[in-house]
Amino acid sequence: MMWKWLGALLLFPVQMVYLVVKAAVCLVLPPKLRDLSQENVLVTGGGRGIGRHLAREFARRGARKIILWGRTEKCLKETTEEIRMMGIECHYFICDVGNREEVYRQAKAVREKVGDITILVNNAAVVHGKSLMDSDDDALLKSQHINTLGQFWTTKAFLPRMLELQNGHIVCLNSVLALSAIPGAIDYCTSKASSFAFMESLTLGLLDCPGVNATTVLPFHTSTEMFQGMRIRFPSLFPPLKPETVARRTVEAVQTNQAFLLLPWTMHVLVILKSILPQAALEEIHKFSGSYTCMNTFKGRT
Repeated sequence: MMWKWLGALLLFPVQMVYLVVKAAVCLVLPPKLRDLSQENVLVTGGGRGIGRHLAREFARRGARKIILWGRTEKCLKETTEEIRMMGIECHYFICDVGNREEVYRQAKAVREKVGDITILVNNAAVVHGKSLMDSDDDALLKSQHINTLGQFWTTKAFLPRMLELQNGHIVCLNSVLALSAIPGAIDYCTSKASSFAFMESLTLGLLDCPGVNATTVLPFHTSTEMFQGMRIRFPSLFPPLKPETVARRTVEAVQTNQAFLLLPWTMHVLVILKSILPQAALEEIHKFSGSYTCMNTFKGRT
């Protein structure tokens, strides 16, 4: 028994070196992309913003069917018509992912009308852009229900069938604010941090489930209506991401089975700094970069 443990101990660093070298090679060589022609993709919050761009990107890359969930029928209708004009079958369902019963009911309707979902994209989110003391209690609950608990309900609704088929992918459109919170968006930052923990746990839990994987995307500030009015001190150095870029990189991450994706790559530096710098230094970075006051001009969706 002791020799077995000793062998495992000696093999472990070799495995680590191999995996690091493999990851470095994959950065240089073009990866093999997963074929999407047999995949049914469901995008929550798919009527507008990043969700609409995700639907377009999956359609552009040949997904078999696109299903959109959201709360605003007008936006869902417009996106559905656009996807159909691209020659891809598309359906929409009115669904508030923060409502557990509604999620389960609409998931059943999707299976009966469209078929099994093989790629679930949890994109729906809300932000109120206020401090804790200025936030309405119902608004705080709404963000947690939609941004965090909604993923529990959607994943519970579709994951069991993915496990049966041994074919599925759970995608979470998160935010870099899950790793580095800012003032003025306490509801959003909290919900995204919870969502990140959910996806970390889920990703590890799927390690022994063949054919079923997960991807978490953590983008920097993206230029959508959702964060309208947010201002960064040095926009030339830290320009907001374009939603089409986030959508393209997300679909690529799914096709290459990438577990975690930070956008842009410079956000990796932020993660490293957070792990080595004292809190006082991090506070100065927030003040210098303008993230300390970036929500002061926040307007949100009109």
